[in-house]
Amino acid sequence: EHEDTSLLLLPLFEGQNYGAAAAGGTQCPPVAVSRNNAAKRDCLVVAVLCFGNLINFIDWFIVPGILLDIQKYFGLSDGKTGLLQTVFTLCYMLAAPIFGYLGDRYNRKLILGAGICFWSGVTLGSSFITESHYRIFVLSRGLVGIGSASYSTIAPTIIADLFEEGKRTTVLSIFYIFIPVGSGCGYMLAAGMAKSTGDWHWAFRVTPCMGGVALLLLILLVPHKIQRRTAAHRALSISGMIGRADEKPDVHRTANTTWCQDVGSLVKNCSFVCSSLGLTAMAFVTGALGMWMPLFLYRAQVVQGLVPPCLQDSCNSSNSLIFGGITIGTGILGIIAGAEAARRLRKINNKADPLICATSMFISSLCLYIALMVAQTNILSTFIFIAFGELFLSVNWAVVTDILLYVVAPRRQSTAIALQILVSHLLGDAGSPYLIGLISNTIQARNMPSLQWSFWSMQYSFVTCAFVGVLGGGFFLLTSFYVEGDRREAQR
Repeated sequence: EHEDTSLLLLPLFEGQNYGAAAAGGTQCPPVAVSRNNAAKRDCLVVAVLCFGNLINFIDWFIVPGILLDIQKYFGLSDGKTGLLQTVFTLCYMLAAPIFGYLGDRYNRKLILGAGICFWSGVTLGSSFITESHYRIFVLSRGLVGIGSASYSTIAPTIIADLFEEGKRTTVLSIFYIFIPVGSGCGYMLAAGMAKSTGDWHWAFRVTPCMGGVALLLLILLVPHKIQRRTAAHRALSISGMIGRADEKPDVHRTANTTWCQDVGSLVKNCSFVCSSLGLTAMAFVTGALGMWMPLFLYRAQVVQGLVPPCLQDSCNSSNSLIFGGITIGTGILGIIAGAEAARRLRKINNKADPLICATSMFISSLCLYIALMVAQTNILSTFIFIAFGELFLSVNWAVVTDILLYVVAPRRQSTAIALQILVSHLLGDAGSPYLIGLISNTIQARNMPSLQWSFWSMQYSFVTCAFVGVLGGGFFLLTSFYVEGDRREAQR
């Protein structure tokens, strides 16, 4: 049905230089590239970018994987501990639009290489920070967030320019699957290094070495310049089942309106507003779980008498290893299941997407609440319900992007995506780790210091996530009332 991608790439690769030769300005003679060679080059580029994405998200979740060790080392309260991930996310959120602007105007390979060097160097440097310099450690996490933003913003656009519609969605799905894989590996790597070396600082010394390998592969295998397939930014779907009028050559995508007019139109789009608020709730829950869950599980085990309180230099890290494995498995399964469920149910119900999101959020919130309630008595049941909660939460990542793409007119999709990212991070995972820690601090301050109240304070704080999850499900349910009308309006 779709034209072979490698045939379309032939004119791009003729005269195009790769790797170090391109960076030095050396011109290679035009060569007719075979279809197989072009396809292999594309696969190599995607493999390099996926490897970089893996490293990127490992760095995101190294801190949560050894949170107990870091909290003990710097002598932090729960509130100050949560600030680490909040600073990281805020810097990431604010830097992303800047790198998006630079990526549209300057060489993306150079920006990617600079970003990898920057965040790898800062990560390595943070492993030598002493206990008296907590503020410098916080600053280092913010700088890593800036470096990560350069990669997350630009790498998908390179994939988008290498592949046509038929294959691009599949390749991007593979790229995005490395988000949960990298997140889970971050927990497992951090916990494993802390356990094997007896010093949590070594967890920050592995990914810089991986970053060096990624940089070398980037220089050797990724083209110095990649010709863009379209002048406009393309909004990308994961499940690949939406209407694609924006890809047809006869559709005019250039906006004739101002940015303020576009924002005003989006604010009036009920499906966009409600689905964005639902996504914000998802980000809130994900951010809080990612930061605090291993520590919560540890406190639950201490209360049950399964493990002793952490008094030595290296604390028990088994919860991070298990939670990392759960994150990888449920993330991959959830993304695939969500895309497949949307593909099948969309054929029989035009409101399938928001209803899938709403149902998943309600079930995820229920599973999370049950996990919180049984944590003090049965740790195995807690792990099981957390796994189901994360699974149903992951289902929505593959669906919520599609909702935006077919309820917003093509000429406003870039603005819509930017606004959705800003709102979901600002009101979601940027603040939730700090808020959960702050609530826990407040509860502990009003009661006698004890291991029991240390657990209860975190347990009561996490109830906030269950409530926000239900609220997010309600927003997706509201989306279902407007989605058909807004879709018809966007297609005009």
